[in-house]
Amino acid sequence: MSRFRKDPDPRFWRLNRSIEFDWRLAPYDIDQSQAHARGLLEVGVLSEEELERIDAGLEQVRARMAEPGFEFVDADEDIHMAVERLLGEAIGPLAGKLPTGRSRNDQVATDVAMVVQAHSLRAIELAGATMERLLGLAERHRDWPMPGYTHLQRAQPVYLGHHLLAYFWMLARDVLRFQFALDSASVMPLGSGALAGVNWEIDRRAVADDLGFEHVSANSIDGASNRDFVLDYLAAASACSMHLSRLGSEIVLWSSSEFGFCELDESFSSGSSIMPQKKNPDSAELLRAKSPRVAADYAAVIGMMHALPLTYGKDMQEDKEPLFDAIDTVELCLDATGGMLAGIEFDRERLEAASGDEMLAATEIADLLVRKGVPFREAHGIVGGLVRDAIERGRSLSELTPEELRERSEHLDEAFYEVLRRESWLESKRIEGGTGSEALTDQVELAHATLAAVRARVLEERS
Repeated sequence: MSRFRKDPDPRFWRLNRSIEFDWRLAPYDIDQSQAHARGLLEVGVLSEEELERIDAGLEQVRARMAEPGFEFVDADEDIHMAVERLLGEAIGPLAGKLPTGRSRNDQVATDVAMVVQAHSLRAIELAGATMERLLGLAERHRDWPMPGYTHLQRAQPVYLGHHLLAYFWMLARDVLRFQFALDSASVMPLGSGALAGVNWEIDRRAVADDLGFEHVSANSIDGASNRDFVLDYLAAASACSMHLSRLGSEIVLWSSSEFGFCELDESFSSGSSIMPQKKNPDSAELLRAKSPRVAADYAAVIGMMHALPLTYGKDMQEDKEPLFDAIDTVELCLDATGGMLAGIEFDRERLEAASGDEMLAATEIADLLVRKGVPFREAHGIVGGLVRDAIERGRSLSELTPEELRERSEHLDEAFYEVLRRESWLESKRIEGGTGSEALTDQVELAHATLAAVRARVLEERS
C-alpha cells in the first residue's frame, strides 16, 4: 500500500482481517473473476492468450485451495486478496490485470449475492423435501382423530392429517420467501465499482448472463451498498426456523408420557447420563432452540445496516458471519426435520382417547342452538352453563338428563345427544380449509400440486 508508511498495528489487523470467515466466498469469487476476465477481453484489456492464462491460473487457485491442509498466510486480508495472491503465484504479474474495472466493493457484493442465490435454492429444495414428508404423514393419518388446542387446552377435534398439513403450508410460505430472496439476489452489482461505476465499458449484461444473474443493478451507488438480498434471506430463514421450532415444540409435548401421542425413532433421540429409562426428544428440542439464533443473525445484519451512510463502510464486512451461520443452521434444521419425520410413530389409541372428551363438542352444541334460532352469543352462554353444570355434578355432557337440559334452554332436545356422537364433530367442518374428510381430500390434492410446483421450480433453477 503506497499511501502508507507504517504497517497495520497487529490489533487493527486482527480486527480488520476477514479471511477467517469469508474464505467461504472462494468458489464464487473465482467464478466471478473468470467471468470478469472474459468481460475484460471484450474491452481490450486482455488478449485471448492472457485470458486463457488467467482462466487456467484461477483453476489452479481453485484446486490449490481444495487441497488437504491448505492454509492462508498472515498477509491474506480477505478472500479477494488471497485469490489475487495465489493467482500471482500461479501466473506471475499478469494477475495484476484482473482487478481492472472492478473494486472489492462491487466484488464482494457480487460474491455474497451469488451465495444468497445458491443457498436460497438449497433452502427451497430442503423445504420441499420436508413438505413431502409432512404430506406423506398427513395422507397416512388423514382419518386419525386428535384434539386440537388453543392456549394448550383441548379445544376442538381435528384429524391428525389436517394438523400435520398446517406445517406443510407454513413451509410452502417459506419457499415463497426464499424464492423472493433468490430473486432479490439475482441483480448483479459487479460494474458498480467502488461507488460510481468504472471507466471501462464492460458489457455488464453479458457478464451477468455468464454468472446466472437475471439483471444488473441500475444505480452504481445502490449496487455497491445494497445488502437487501442478505436481509431477505435472513428474514426467510428466521421465519422458517420459527416454523420448525413450533413443530419441534409440539413433538416434544406429544412424545411426553403426559401426552403419549407420538414417539421419535431412536436415531433422532438420546438417553440420559444418569437415568437409564430416558428417551429424550433432543432433535425436536434443538429445532425449538435454534430459531432464536437465526432471528439474532437477522437482527445483527439489519442493525449493522441501520443508518449506515452510502455507499460502502467497513461495517458491511459484518454481514457474512451472521449470513453463514443462518445458512448452516436453517439447512441443518430442515434436513434434520425431514429425517426426524421419516421415523416418527403416532399412537392412534392415545390420540382417539384424547379427542373423545365431550367438552370438545361445546361449539357443536352452540351451533345446534343457532340453527334453532338462538343468537350465537346467547347460545354460547347456554352451553357455558351446561359445561359448568356437568363439571359441578361430576358428569359428562351426555350424562345430563333431558330435564337438566331444559333448565338451560327449551331448544335442547334429543338432537343434543346426537351432536355428542364424536364423528359429527369432525365431519361437520366441511368448509374449504376445514378438517372434514371432503375438505381434507381437497387440501391434500392442493398440497400435491403445490409440492409439484416447488419441485419444478428447483429443477428450473438447477438447469
